[in-house]
Amino acid sequence: MKLTAILESQPEGGYTAWIPMLPGCVSEGETVREAKKNLLDALHGYLLVANKRSLTLTRSKDARTFDLQV
Repeated sequence: MKLTAILESQPEGGYTAWIPMLPGCVSEGETVREAKKNLLDALHGYLLVANKRSLTLTRSKDARTFDLQV
C-alpha cells in the first residue's frame, strides 16, 4: 500500500508531518529529516495498534491524488 504524507513548515519553526488517510498519525520535527523519521515511528505505532485491533486499512475507491500549481 502506498501512503501519501504531507510535510508542512511551521511559522514558529520546525515541521509537522501527517498521513491524511490515517487519522491521528501525525508527527513533528525540528528539521525535515527529523519530521520524516518521527512520522515513520508514528506510522509504525499506528500499524501496531491497527493490527492488535484487527483494523483494515483501505483506501476509498474514489480517492485520487493530484498535483496543483498555484
